[in-house]
Amino acid sequence: MQSLYNSCFRAALLLCLGALLVIPVRANGQRKKDPRPPGVVIDYSPASTKKYIGSPALCILKNGIYIAAHDFFGPGAAERKMGRTVVFESSSKGKSWRKISELEGQFWSGFFEYRDTLYLLGTDREYGNVVIRRSVDGGRHWTIPTDERSGLLFTGRYHTAPVPVVMHKGYLWRSAEQLDPQQHSWGKMFMSCMLSAPLGSDLLDAAVWRKTNCLPYDSTYLGGTFAAWLEGNAVIDPRGNVLNVLRVSTAVAGSEKAALVQIDATGKQAAFNQDFIDFPGGSKKFSIRYDSITGLYWTLANVIDAAQATVKETGKIRNTLALCTSADLRNWEVKKYILHHPDMDHVGFQYADWQFDGKDIVFVSRTAFPDAFGGAHRQHDANYFTFHRIKKFRKYKKKHNQ
Repeated sequence: MQSLYNSCFRAALLLCLGALLVIPVRANGQRKKDPRPPGVVIDYSPASTKKYIGSPALCILKNGIYIAAHDFFGPGAAERKMGRTVVFESSSKGKSWRKISELEGQFWSGFFEYRDTLYLLGTDREYGNVVIRRSVDGGRHWTIPTDERSGLLFTGRYHTAPVPVVMHKGYLWRSAEQLDPQQHSWGKMFMSCMLSAPLGSDLLDAAVWRKTNCLPYDSTYLGGTFAAWLEGNAVIDPRGNVLNVLRVSTAVAGSEKAALVQIDATGKQAAFNQDFIDFPGGSKKFSIRYDSITGLYWTLANVIDAAQATVKETGKIRNTLALCTSADLRNWEVKKYILHHPDMDHVGFQYADWQFDGKDIVFVSRTAFPDAFGGAHRQHDANYFTFHRIKKFRKYKKKHNQ
């Protein structure tokens, strides 16, 4: 599998380089610029492979090394049987990258570092078991989750993404969605829950993990327009309580929401009182993190441009990525447009996973963008994995600067 992947990647790379050697010329004799996505390209998978780049994940190790990962989905991938995740390393603050490992049986996964050890938590395939792996050498070698003592945490059908992990009151917290066996359509089958484990324990041991009750889909929410909740954020609110802040899917033009689910102190009870908030970009995946210097919560989200206010399928609007803040997790403001392209149908800067890096924010994106072969056939099916930096992000806390 490793050699096949390397051969395919080398072939695609040679095709791309060959295409770049043939410089297109305009009618007036001027050269056309080669299409290139913004940021640093970490990986590339042309649409012709039918293997699309998903689940961008990023971690900054204590030694300053950046670790990034993504998986593959689509007709050319085999994520329904077994997920595949590739891991990259940068020792140059994101200026250049190299692949350091490839994992079979890992999908929809995100990183966190604890006690100088790197972990990767997700599922083993599309709607599969929840699994966790551990690496003690910066992502080059990983444990294999074969049973409940080696990282097989919850068996069944689960959905998740590279979502934030927080450590609070002696526990590690991370959200997930379990599938409702009574529902069979996307969205309706997602039941929200929160996972947690005590700090200091063996995180590969399923026995130390606990899970809240799972909250099912409810067709009556939002006046009957509620379609799904998913990809929640474990966040500590200003009062010190654990919340699960979830992406919300609806079919209401120009309106985007998030849901605030309360998690009790035992880590076993989740409660929802129809606490929906207005959230820019809330119908797409977002990650929320708290910055103690500004006292604000920050996110990168796919907001709706004014020209798209009449589009009902808001979940497809992924061509604008914006930096947003909140002081209380309830009232959010767009502070800065970071990336934008006018083509809503074929371009996406989506699923941004990001970290604070001193005065900057760094992030990776599942990027659908034009290339030498016609680009992605739709915005959802990314052909690029890209890295980006927002310099001196705190300067945007008081203004909206497009």
